[in-house]
Amino acid sequence: MVDVLIIGSGGAGLSAALAAKEAGASVLVVGKMYPTNSQTSMAQGGMNAALGNVEEDHVSLHIADTIKSAHGLCDEDMVRHMCADAPQTIAWLETLGMPFSRIEASHSDANHNSSLLTPHSSLKSVAQRQLGGASAKRACYAQDYTGLKLLHTLYDTCLKEGIAFLDEHFLLELIVSGDTVKGAVVLDIRSGEIKQIDAKSVIIATGGYGGIYHGYTTNMYGVSGDGIAAVLRAGGAVSDMEFVQFHPTGLKHSAILMSESARGEGGYLVNSKQERFVDELKPRDEVARAIFEELQKGEEVFLDLRHLGEEKLMTLLPQEVALCKLHEGVDPISELVSIKPVTHYTMGGIDVDYALEVNGIKGCFAVGECANAKVHGANRLGGNSLLEITAFGRFVGENAYKHAVYASSKPADNSVQHACQKKIERLFEQEAPIDFYTHRQALGRLFYENVGIIRDEVGLTQALEEVVATQVALKKMGIRDRSKTNNQNLVEFLEFENALMLAPTIISAALARKESRGAHYRSDYPQSDDAHFKKHIILQWKDKQ
Repeated sequence: MVDVLIIGSGGAGLSAALAAKEAGASVLVVGKMYPTNSQTSMAQGGMNAALGNVEEDHVSLHIADTIKSAHGLCDEDMVRHMCADAPQTIAWLETLGMPFSRIEASHSDANHNSSLLTPHSSLKSVAQRQLGGASAKRACYAQDYTGLKLLHTLYDTCLKEGIAFLDEHFLLELIVSGDTVKGAVVLDIRSGEIKQIDAKSVIIATGGYGGIYHGYTTNMYGVSGDGIAAVLRAGGAVSDMEFVQFHPTGLKHSAILMSESARGEGGYLVNSKQERFVDELKPRDEVARAIFEELQKGEEVFLDLRHLGEEKLMTLLPQEVALCKLHEGVDPISELVSIKPVTHYTMGGIDVDYALEVNGIKGCFAVGECANAKVHGANRLGGNSLLEITAFGRFVGENAYKHAVYASSKPADNSVQHACQKKIERLFEQEAPIDFYTHRQALGRLFYENVGIIRDEVGLTQALEEVVATQVALKKMGIRDRSKTNNQNLVEFLEFENALMLAPTIISAALARKESRGAHYRSDYPQSDDAHFKKHIILQWKDKQ
């Protein structure tokens, strides 16, 4: 039996693993892909921390910006915790060798904020840029590969620390006895074996549910809310599921992310007339709606980086240049880049308490995009996601070990494992006359059009009806590849099941919130209504399934 089982091997899971290991725990990290391929690698712009290296800044301003962006729906104590931990988090990453971009020593000495809570001499040279919604240049970055370099740094350190990994293992179910987690059942994708892992505490770090918007998201296909769905089935709750952030600048044809750093470094947004129509550094929800309105008028919208010059682009934004050339056949050094808003981040998720323990399941914790720690509220501030997964990842690793110290070492029975085994056997035996891939694509389009940037009662109701119809048709869907080993068809069907399970929670919460707040904009209720809706919408299954 392991002390701390971590499900999910992205930045949140790896940060938690390092903290739990340092505290003295035996740790096992389980991921359905390899760690360096996780969604964290897609984050480009930077990680917020009030270092004041480029201009005057303070933790209090970081807190204020985060609360403002959240539109009144965050927990201010959790926000203070995250923002106050930011400088120490950057300092910790420095000790691990995170390759942050740098500024000249003379410049950093002249601008360094003496009010930094824990001054660290090496932090004075960390470069910072401004992202949307921020009142200062606060995002520490590594060119435009920040998430990727963070991920490699954390993973390298985990390997040095001897932390155990089970890669290519898919979470099927949590094992819960009474109201306490006892481990999990997973599918070994390579062998097809169903395995039970007993654990004293479990951390869910499986990412968000943006993959529901299939074809209209910056997320990889596998971001299907697997951990969130498993927690719901095990008796936990979800909250704020209606809040889905649309990134203003996805490439028009591929939906590949063009980082906010492109605007943070001075890029413009222009329409077909080459007119700027919005302040590019407003919060993401406002910029996304402004772009959407231009598109509704029949205008095209472009990201204009030409005035920044080749030297600056190749020094600070080399990935953006490469992505434009590769996926759109456009050279941003000399050409306009056609863009559209696409789903990027999900603010809602597993409902957790102040220790990031899942409400309703003792010993089960959640962190990162799969969890609702109530720091992002109705609209996440750019640069806070990498901060959250690292700062709260370390926090939850410590908390999970504290629980494990006093938890029972008696393993659970194998009833959940047997039930999972029977389900997978049925999938291999049953016919599948309906192709679920067609429905997966249709679900993505339905959500983008009806549960997207601008919503209303009619569209949401129609979406819910179509989702219910798809759930009914699911009985005639399944897998057509009968291979026991390395069966990607099976994995993708299980992901589709999870996404389809979560879809009604998003729509139901959006229907219930009869107002507009942050990323949730209702054209039939365009104003915010603090009297009735300045609260979290929490959903939970009445009966454990």
